Amino acid sequence: MTDHGYLRHIHSCNPPISERFVPWFIEDQVVGWLRPWLVEVLREHPAVFTVSAQRVDMAPGLDSFDARSVALAGLVEWLSGRGLINPPMGESYPVTPAGREAVLCIMDRSAAAYFGVRAFGQHLNGFVRKDDGLHMWLGRRARDRLIYPGSLDNMVAGGLPWGMSLEENLHKECAEEAGLPENVAREAVPVGLVSYNRVAERGYRPDILYCYDLELSPGFEPQNTDGEVESFTLLPVEEVARLVRETDEFKLNCNLVIIDFLLRHGYIDPQEDEYLELAIGLRRPLGAGLSVTV
Repeated sequence: MTDHGYLRHIHSCNPPISERFVPWFIEDQVVGWLRPWLVEVLREHPAVFTVSAQRVDMAPGLDSFDARSVALAGLVEWLSGRGLINPPMGESYPVTPAGREAVLCIMDRSAAAYFGVRAFGQHLNGFVRKDDGLHMWLGRRARDRLIYPGSLDNMVAGGLPWGMSLEENLHKECAEEAGLPENVAREAVPVGLVSYNRVAERGYRPDILYCYDLELSPGFEPQNTDGEVESFTLLPVEEVARLVRETDEFKLNCNLVIIDFLLRHGYIDPQEDEYLELAIGLRRPLGAGLSVTV
């Protein structure tokens, strides 16, 4: 039976970390975290990585953005060709110790979680103002999706690849996922972010989601164009809150985006017992729960 409450979703996205992850350094800065099995595989590639008992570094000769990126692309092909990681997706993610602007190289999205690389995404809350209050558009993920098939999702949500600005990628995702014309997508309001540290099947996930609110006209109905969404539903925000609070219908990280919306729009009372822990817990320091020993 599903436990009730909002806070459990924050705990699910930030579980206690009991297994060992080895830090990956570039220019003496931590850019990722690897499971020991992958570290042992990387020992076989001294032209790409220098491996010690406590850490993994890029090989000394790989001292530029391009050199690192090319070497990682070849390594990802090698790893996927042997069935050790998922095949490349042809979409690059930044490898960075901080924000996207501090990128030191890029690697394929499919490998990011295996290497514990900081991933960035964008999630948009599409809502409608009616006489009886706010209503929110929810998408239901297509049944053939690799992750969380058939689960509820934010109206627009997607990864943020390298080489695109936040604005460009958001407009692209709005068009693909909900059929939003660019002039409407431009009305989206950036409202902050949520962050979490999760251990998943593929590896460590220190993720950042940029969040947006977009008020839509009552006559608008989203239309998916890329096959990733099965259907859309417009629900009162109170019902959306109940689904988050009482069910596990949503893709896990979407719960955090909706909890953030509920806090900002006053649907969770500041006097509720969980309020403080919710507000603080939505923005976890990346790398929390892990230690660096060198």
